[in-house]
Amino acid sequence: MAWGVPTRLPSSRVQALYELCKRTFPSPSSAAPPSPPPASAVRAISSIMDTISPADVGLRDDNLEDGGGHGFFESSFMKGSARAARWAQPITYLHIYECDAFSIGIFCLPTSAVIPLHDHPEMTVLSKILYGSMHVKSYDWIEPTVLASNQPVRLAKLYTDDVLTAPCPTTVLYPQSGGNLHSFTSVASCAVLDVLAPPYAENAGRVCTYFHDYPFSSFSAEHTKMVDRPDDYAWIEAINSPVNIYMRPGMYTGPTVQDRLS
Repeated sequence: MAWGVPTRLPSSRVQALYELCKRTFPSPSSAAPPSPPPASAVRAISSIMDTISPADVGLRDDNLEDGGGHGFFESSFMKGSARAARWAQPITYLHIYECDAFSIGIFCLPTSAVIPLHDHPEMTVLSKILYGSMHVKSYDWIEPTVLASNQPVRLAKLYTDDVLTAPCPTTVLYPQSGGNLHSFTSVASCAVLDVLAPPYAENAGRVCTYFHDYPFSSFSAEHTKMVDRPDDYAWIEAINSPVNIYMRPGMYTGPTVQDRLS
């Protein structure tokens, strides 16, 4: 297959993204975890996402100011989170499309908003910063699994610890690599276009787990000879109590997806 070659001209970049995702991501099987897409397909989707501007999805870079608004959005990503303090700045989610194979949406974060460290089990995720800047910190699990004695923590290696500012290339994470565990902190008001393949689904076991990271030195007594650069590693602990994230649904005003390939 020639990835990214449509049979007709899509009506918008959002439509082009949807159509390529539809051809790329099969519906997941209950018998086996979904496999990551071919590298050529990832490059094709990334190339489309790289061309998408805020205007292409109905956004201006002043759409989300650093104030106001209350509401709480509970999705499969947010399920179980406790309501945040009423003065917290909300993160706004703009839903574009979702099926059992993939989802497309936009997270809009005011300055200093945080999406805590979380995972993407069995998922490939492509992210494009549309405007603004954010600090991204991400990890991949060390395989085979390394645990600290008598502590509920697991060793992971740092993948990214950097500030990304638009315009910048689309980033990709995979089920086992590319920074599957990551957190976001907005440095300036920003928006991120996300493609999740497949999306979170509790009935399929793809549930979002939140984590806390500890410096390698916190539990390193018996592992000091394992690593050359301790700062590149961290101990990761799953958070079992509710996580406070203040999120609300927003109105997506960009081009609608025409689901013509079903």
